[in-house]
Amino acid sequence: MTTWIIRLHHQDERVLHAMVLRRHPRLNRAMHAVTHLGDAAVTIGVTLALLLGTIPALRQAGMRAAFALVASHAVVQLLKRTVTRARPRMPEGFAALVQPPDRFSFPSGHAASSLSVALAVAAVLAPVASAALVALALVVGLSRCYLGVHYPGDVIAGWMLAVLGAVAAGPVLGMLM
Repeated sequence: MTTWIIRLHHQDERVLHAMVLRRHPRLNRAMHAVTHLGDAAVTIGVTLALLLGTIPALRQAGMRAAFALVASHAVVQLLKRTVTRARPRMPEGFAALVQPPDRFSFPSGHAASSLSVALAVAAVLAPVASAALVALALVVGLSRCYLGVHYPGDVIAGWMLAVLGAVAAGPVLGMLM
């Protein structure tokens, strides 16, 4: 088991370094801007705006987003404090481009929160808008690697937690209604 984890970590580090070594000043600014769409203030704010809205489909999306957000956040925090994976080690001469919110890397809370809300909202949007919203949430996750605060495996785990939260929201909210 330990050998498998070591290999996975090395692969994670290789992919992260490949991203970091290809940074570009314009992309740095774009990734810095998009990463903040996964901040708690943004994801909670969007969820509250949906919940307080007057359009029933958007209020329903807000309930799904709230459930998925709370569920994924709870698991993210539990895993962060259980696994305690350190933030990425950058290649020589490179540094993280944003300040991480805490010292633990696994899983990515930004990836989980942005995709949790995006999946809930995408369920009530037209297909093109849904695809664009989900794509934007996926870019939030990728930005965490590009900026140097998460390994790709952290982001994938965050996305998986978001999907699980979004899938669980349907039956749970159906029982409560």
